[in-house]
This record gives sequence, C-alpha cells and structure tokens, in this order.
Amino acid sequence: MTVNDSEAVRLAIDRARLVLEVEAAAIRDLIDRIDGSFSAAVEAIAGCSGRIFTSGIGKSGIICQKIASTLSSTGTPSMFMHPVEAIHGDLGMLVAGDAMIVLSSSGETEELLRLVPVVKRLGAPLIGIVGRTDSSLARECDIVLDVSIREEACPLGLAPTASTTAALAMGDALAMALIERRGFSAEQFAERHPGGNLGKRFLRVRELMHGGDRLPCVAVDATVHDAIFEMTSKGFGATTVVDADGRLAGIVTDGDLRRLLATHPADALATLVEAAMTRNPLTIDGDELAAAALEVMERRHVTSLLVVDEDRRPTGLLHIHDLWRTQLF
Repeated sequence: MTVNDSEAVRLAIDRARLVLEVEAAAIRDLIDRIDGSFSAAVEAIAGCSGRIFTSGIGKSGIICQKIASTLSSTGTPSMFMHPVEAIHGDLGMLVAGDAMIVLSSSGETEELLRLVPVVKRLGAPLIGIVGRTDSSLARECDIVLDVSIREEACPLGLAPTASTTAALAMGDALAMALIERRGFSAEQFAERHPGGNLGKRFLRVRELMHGGDRLPCVAVDATVHDAIFEMTSKGFGATTVVDADGRLAGIVTDGDLRRLLATHPADALATLVEAAMTRNPLTIDGDELAAAALEVMERRHVTSLLVVDEDRRPTGLLHIHDLWRTQLF
C-alpha cells in the first residue's frame, strides 16, 4: 500500500466516523423534543378509523414509504401517496376517517402545500414532520413534530443525510409508541409477517402437525399387528391409542415394539396394544408455538409429540422432521 493509498483509507474512515457522529447527534437531539405534540400525534393516529397516508418528495418520500411500511406491519394500516400523483388525482384515495403525515425538511415543498386544502376539507388530521417549525407547512399542520438538525453529514452540506435519519427515527418512534398504545401483540405482528425467519418464529403446532386422516390411531383393544399396519400406512414410527370414548390412552412407538419383541417374541403380533403402549405420553396444545414443541422434544429426548384437545382427544401428531423442514433449528 502506498502513502497515497494509506491517506485515502484514513480519510475514508475519518469521514465515515464523522457521518455516524453527526447522524447520531441528530437522533439524540430529538429526545428532548418528545413532548405533548408527539403524544397528540400518537392519539390522532390511534383514533383514526381509516388509513394513514404518508407523503413527501425526493429522499423524504423514500423515508415516508418506510414509515408507512413500519406502521402497516405494526397494526396501523398505512400507505404512501406521492405528492405529485396526489395533486393529479390520487388524492381521491383520501376519505373521511383517514389521516395524513407529511414530511419535509424545508417545510416549503410546493407539492405538499397544495395537498393541504383538500386534507383540511375532509377534516383529516394533518401531522407534519418538518425540519423548520416556522415554515409554511408547519403553520398549516394540526400537529408538528420537529426534526430539525444542526448540520447534514454530507461534506458538501447538501445531500440529505442527518435530516433523513432524524425523520426516519421519528417515524420509528411513532410506530413503536403506537404498538404500546394499541396493545399490539407479537402474535398479531407474526400474522403480518408469515414469511421468512419472523414467520417461522411464530409458527403454531397446529400448522405443522399431521391431523385428520393423516393421524395414526388405533383403539385400545387393537392388536400389535393392527398398530404396526397403522404406523406403516401412515408413515410414522408411532401411533396414538384411544379408549372407547376417543380419549388418549397411550402411544405405541418403534421403541415399544422392540421392547415387546424382546420379552414376547412368539406372540408379539397378537398382543393387545394396551400391553405394549406407553401410558401418559407427552402431549402439547395445538396453539403452542412450534419453537416450544422443539424445546420439549430436545429436553425430553423424544421425536414425536401428540396434540390433544381440551378433552384429551388426539387431534394431531407432530414429528421432529416437521420442525426440521421449517428450519427452526
């Protein structure tokens, strides 16, 4: 590495650190501005019977899209409305009961200012996230959230950097406050994120178990021969055993069969399953998380769990292979 190369590396590292320091300071400055205006914005959004629209142009528009996405995924139906498209017809999407969040660093964005009369005619709450509280847009908004900054992190002082970071952080603060305000649960969050690792974390046992005709089941007065046929036909190394009322009496596993053959090699097939089964097998509720089922299997060193209802009637069988397929490990 040459001297010039070393200098370039040092300058890049110094600039990166300065950018992070400036943007971190911009976020820290927001903390003292979380006041009655912020709580009023939370209440206005929570009380909205319709959707929340966000609108901004340029980099602010991109931040608005992220704010809308975060709000939607955490229980507040929201969508981004491009201000240029809005003033050419898309404002028709805004109806009574909706609310709007507008974002502008200068507070003088012409396209946003042209939205204001329509929003006000509908009586929709107008929340401004602005970099200047003395701006035209701030004066028109019902609620103003101040995201002004000391400086941009750009060495030219031009590219939106600290300003967009501050606005994004304020949007996150709104969304997280609304989670608590609405009592939004992890389960509700999972319903909106069925894909990827987030969805896997909240899979329920009932979504993975084998039930209905797939569930291996024999009566308590069946023979071991019947049990083996059921286990083979259903493709599992176990079968449930139920009493005359259909309640769980036990389970017959491959291990139970091996132990029976060791003690009754001559008449094993004709033996009643009641004599071979394991009584009081491990069970789990279908509404339990699949991750909880995995923890039970690992702790108890078993490969299957029986799923029962409140009357202890078998409704499904969960095998460890089902959990492997979801890549919960």
